[in-house]
Amino acid sequence: MTITSSKAGHRKRLKGKYINTSLEGFHDYEVLELLLTFAIPRRDVKPLAKELLGRFKGLKGVFEAKYEDLSCIPGIGDNTAILLILLKEIAGAYLLEQMIGRHPVRSAKDVFDFLELTFKGEASEKFLALYLNTKNEILGVETIHEGGIDRASISPKKVIEKAFKYNARSIIFVHNTPGEKITPKGLEKHLVKELESSAEAIDIIVHDYLITGSSSHISARELGWLKGSNS
Repeated sequence: MTITSSKAGHRKRLKGKYINTSLEGFHDYEVLELLLTFAIPRRDVKPLAKELLGRFKGLKGVFEAKYEDLSCIPGIGDNTAILLILLKEIAGAYLLEQMIGRHPVRSAKDVFDFLELTFKGEASEKFLALYLNTKNEILGVETIHEGGIDRASISPKKVIEKAFKYNARSIIFVHNTPGEKITPKGLEKHLVKELESSAEAIDIIVHDYLITGSSSHISARELGWLKGSNS
């Protein structure tokens, strides 16, 4: 079915509005509608945009949705589902590049703010290392391991040696878990001490080891697992 002149005119007006005002004054459905026009060229996509917003509870939910959940919706094909997922990935990569080397990390909150922008919506369990310079600016982020952590999954020596790649002076570790409830485990306490010991051997500081859930976090430093901790 060929798109009607009225629909074509609507798309042109929507694009013109964006060129003139950016997203100022756009409703959420219009933002999504404009995006969908690039993946679905010959249909009125306003109803689909509104359906997506309703199903996933807003733009945030749409961009954090999984491919399987998007592609099963009538009217959403492979190209559209991939576009929505790809956009979030590209935005995360852009924000990561923007923040590296520019904003000093002064607290656990700064780390979570950084991760909120760059890794929010990750559904898989991951172990990350943030490598910092002498000013505590992030030089790089490495995904050390994906999946559950056990004794054999992480080599403290290899993790610390990656600091040489960035000429880093300190490290913050993050164990990102997708669950609601997180509890400190003896295995991780042992891992923290091994990581700190390996870092000390080459004059690298471990600032913290953070375990994060979907709505809470635990700091190894606050728990007293690291040397020089208050507890």
